[in-house]
Amino acid sequence: MTHQRTIIATAVSSALLLGANTNIAYAADETAQGDIERIEVTANRRVQSINEVPYNISAVAGSDLEDNNIVDSTEMLRNVAGITLVDRGYRNSGAVNGIVIRGVNVDSGSNGDIALSAVPTVASYVNDTPLFANFILKDIEQVEILRGPQGTLYGSGSLAGTVKYRMNRPVLGEFSGDISLGGGVTEGSDGYNKNGDLLFNIPLGDKVAFRANIGKIDNDGVVDYVNVYKLNDAGAPIAAGGDLAAGEPEFMSVKDADTVDITYGRASLLFQATDDLSFLASYQHQKDEIGGRRQVTRGTHWVDKDEDGNRIETPYGDYENGAVVLEPSEREVKLAALEIDWNLGFATLTSSSSQYEHSGQSISDNTGFYAKNDWFTDLYYGSPRPLAVADRGYEEKAFVQELRLVSNETKFDLDWVVGLYYMDQDTKSSQDSYMPGYQEWAGAAFTWWPTMGGFGMVYTDQDFLYRRVQNFKDMAAFGELTYHFSDSFRVTGGIRGFKNEFVNDTEVSFPIWPFLGAEPSFKTDENGTLFKFNASFDITDDMMVYGTVAEGYRRGGANAVPLTGSLAERPEWQQYKSDSAINYELGLKGFLGDNNHSYTLSGFLIDWKDPQLNTASAWGFFTVANGESARTQGIEAELRGYLTDELKYNLGYAYVDAFLTADFYVPSAVWATDTYRLQAKDGDKLPSTPEHTLTAGLDYVHSFENGWDWITSVNGYYQSESLNYLGESDKLQAELDAFSIVNFNTRLSIDNWDVTVYVKNIFNEDGVTGTLPEGYMGTDPAENFYGNSSKDYISQPRTIGANVRYRF
Repeated sequence: MTHQRTIIATAVSSALLLGANTNIAYAADETAQGDIERIEVTANRRVQSINEVPYNISAVAGSDLEDNNIVDSTEMLRNVAGITLVDRGYRNSGAVNGIVIRGVNVDSGSNGDIALSAVPTVASYVNDTPLFANFILKDIEQVEILRGPQGTLYGSGSLAGTVKYRMNRPVLGEFSGDISLGGGVTEGSDGYNKNGDLLFNIPLGDKVAFRANIGKIDNDGVVDYVNVYKLNDAGAPIAAGGDLAAGEPEFMSVKDADTVDITYGRASLLFQATDDLSFLASYQHQKDEIGGRRQVTRGTHWVDKDEDGNRIETPYGDYENGAVVLEPSEREVKLAALEIDWNLGFATLTSSSSQYEHSGQSISDNTGFYAKNDWFTDLYYGSPRPLAVADRGYEEKAFVQELRLVSNETKFDLDWVVGLYYMDQDTKSSQDSYMPGYQEWAGAAFTWWPTMGGFGMVYTDQDFLYRRVQNFKDMAAFGELTYHFSDSFRVTGGIRGFKNEFVNDTEVSFPIWPFLGAEPSFKTDENGTLFKFNASFDITDDMMVYGTVAEGYRRGGANAVPLTGSLAERPEWQQYKSDSAINYELGLKGFLGDNNHSYTLSGFLIDWKDPQLNTASAWGFFTVANGESARTQGIEAELRGYLTDELKYNLGYAYVDAFLTADFYVPSAVWATDTYRLQAKDGDKLPSTPEHTLTAGLDYVHSFENGWDWITSVNGYYQSESLNYLGESDKLQAELDAFSIVNFNTRLSIDNWDVTVYVKNIFNEDGVTGTLPEGYMGTDPAENFYGNSSKDYISQPRTIGANVRYRF
């Protein structure tokens, strides 16, 4: 289904908003004429036109990401109809997957500082490696977004959908590349954003080619930490007047604290041994160093004093954070892979072997949390300089092997794919909580303090230690078979059989009171099958109707909480079950007019069984609890096409109704009368899920007589109000306002040069997608805490920038 147009008219494919279910691909050559190509996707493990895939799938071309200065997944996914996210900025961006597809989410919008126990509901793949690393989006061929459960082909974790990043491969016989430099400024910042990257493709003979890209992002911060404690060399708050026993803290302000320093790169080597056999080795690396949170405090503080020395309540201003210590983070991720493709004639055998390591660490201000729980006075004798700091970390490494055999042609009216999968994954999570300067203060304030050792206390500032070490092994066999009853009617059945094993060893202790510690361990194993069935029918050459029933699955595990001793929890916490979802979907895809408009319309209902909620036990263990059931249902509609040869439009809309279908209980504390406590009620809305989302864009291209090309795009995103937390909670629940984000991009192309000017978030919307409210960790002068640790997770403020690219 292709048609002729001047290729310069199709240069609008560089527009930002390729978010709708794209059924037409646009050629990249702006100087010649040719056919408008179809978008080809690999969602079903074979190359297919996107309009042949019998479920709702979107594709975003890598060239469009480059042309529109999109380098992070949050901005990219906001241009895909019906996808929502919890926007945490770059801090800990690889720790927690914030993607929500079709409302399948029960976790709080405030999660974000540590890798969670339950795996995400949306799977992420880099080529064939299941890895959520939130890489900077560079040198990408295409991003494919698969809506709905994808259990048969993608296994555990693809409960609500899959996001697949296909990287560019080296090109044989071609020397090419590009270099780009850019800069800009973001609202609220006194500094500048700087970025640059280099890409090159080098042939090494007729059968070998090497490709590499390297780059750096260096952004000044936006958020001011306006009431940070002055600290001594030991990291403890300085006492006013040198009075260790009674002196109040001294404060200072840190401007633009949330700096961003990211280096990234990828190298790949292609060996085309024969026309039928190829080897692709690749290595990808990224390192992030982030100065603080791009999160702001909306409430008040008590740091300021009037002329009589009395503390006065003062509101925070724009782009200010009330933490009393800086909150930097860092992470590093490495991915090595070997992909082998062997055309056997009747089928293609693919082997994908990969190994990755991903680790990160961050500092968090927990002072507001301690203060709101009255711990400084009730447990720690009321320091005049209260400070609680959490040092959190995570490590993940895995080996993944997949073998697939995919038929090359329809024979006996059959297409098929079969495969084997193996993963061996090790993960670690840690938290060390400190009250810097606590022992120094207590020793100066109380003459009897030396006697505390006789009661078993250790003279340390560390009050909490947590270690979680896990190993997960997964083995699976899978397959899908499509039977063509006719040229217009097809039926597909799929199945995946799996067996996995999970081991959890946990250590928790209060180093200041070491006899309270515990080291529980637990092991689980599980096996089962997942299924898929769909049918599609070509009503006409330009219209397809399809129906799909597919199952998704997320592995279970063990919380490994202690069952005896001072930290005993209820045995009901010990293990959590897998959860599963069945997606029922009906849809239409096709073309209108002279094949210059494409559309898709789908309706879905997902029944979610045993939903896993990331939470914490009574003693503070990071735990997961299963609910009984939930449901999400809605519609997705997308339309795109040409208004003229020079003007292209696209529209996307999604309605999602996501709610519990049974009361949600979690185990209570051992001292409670009832075994379970109510977390949320039947009918409660699921968090981070707006009912309405809308994407829209206009793209204009004009070719001058001198050969210059001018390409301009305007696009927007809107989401209605949503909730922050599952269930009623005075401390954590909040309604998040609706917001919209509008972007503008214009580019002038002159021979091999591209000059781009852009404005992101033109109207400077906050775009709050998660919050830690004041009731949870705000200010409390009664606890001598005068700052405020509450925060809203905001979208990137208005950013104006320019970029120059030279292609060779």
